[in-house]
Amino acid sequence: MKKTVEEHAARFSKIAADYDESQDSDEYKACASLVVDHADPGPDDVVLDLGTGTGAIALALAPKAKRVVGRDISEGMMEQAETKAGEQGIANVEFGRGSFREPDYEGEVDVVVSNFAMHHLSDEQKREAIEVIAELRPRKFVLGDVMFFGEPDPEEPFYSPEVDDPSTVGHLVDCLTGAGFALTAVERVHDQVGVLVAERFGGGDDSDGSDE
Repeated sequence: MKKTVEEHAARFSKIAADYDESQDSDEYKACASLVVDHADPGPDDVVLDLGTGTGAIALALAPKAKRVVGRDISEGMMEQAETKAGEQGIANVEFGRGSFREPDYEGEVDVVVSNFAMHHLSDEQKREAIEVIAELRPRKFVLGDVMFFGEPDPEEPFYSPEVDDPSTVGHLVDCLTGAGFALTAVERVHDQVGVLVAERFGGGDDSDGSDE
């Protein structure tokens, strides 16, 4: 992570009011749409949206899900999300402070999503974050983000090198499979933007039932 959590939180709180208008690229919109489509929660599903920002993904999924929980490190961004939820009359969504490695969530979760947020973490921090997500035992994790499908072009980066730290697709896949997920879809939006869908099959308790 090239900035501290506190520095990232302050930066995003400062731009929160104008954030939605700033995310107008075709690649960002396509990525967000794919995350929503692949998440596809059912009416009994609980969704956890990490790095929820102003709640774009959380609010898009709420009408289909039982409940959506958004977590972010920026109070300003979450204030925007809560305002939008109120304006749209969406009651089954809640927002609170939490990070990838400390989501501050202990309930059951069926689907975890994240869009354009994990690229702030270093490679090792991403691995730690995905391990934390796996411990929540969702059946599906949908990650939309800045990621490298090939060699990054320093002349045309789709990210801000001074604050962002994107990983290669290969590293992210290695982290996901190492945490017990199976990759079920890879969507290449741009050479530096994509969506990964990872699922856990079998589910349930890992116990062998020896104490029953």
